[in-house]
Amino acid sequence: MQSDRITETSGSHQRDLLASPQTRLLFWLPWVLILIGCFIDGATRTVLWTIGFSLAGLGCLENVRRCGRRFCVYTGPIYLLAALASLLYGVQVLPLGFYGWVWILGIAVAASMLCGFVLERLLGKYPTAR
Repeated sequence: MQSDRITETSGSHQRDLLASPQTRLLFWLPWVLILIGCFIDGATRTVLWTIGFSLAGLGCLENVRRCGRRFCVYTGPIYLLAALASLLYGVQVLPLGFYGWVWILGIAVAASMLCGFVLERLLGKYPTAR
């Protein structure tokens, strides 16, 4: 019986930007910006988080296009929504209350963990072979 998951040695793995240590580093850059933004208030946090989440989301969407990585299928749109929420909350259009930044970061991190540690383990890293 053929496995419904693409193996690690298949073409999807070779095209996966998260599989290579060099390109995986690019996925950490947005999180460095977000982490720096945690320690800065105001407009600078808004800029850092909007850029950081945008880069993370766009990187994930590119990875989906390249290999279909399940983690990125879900987190790409979530990170782009976090970028939009960061921008709108930072310019005081989105009323998230006193803990708005905590909500934005918490949801993004929780979604990352859910997708990375739970969904990929249950469903596999890549969609089934066609």
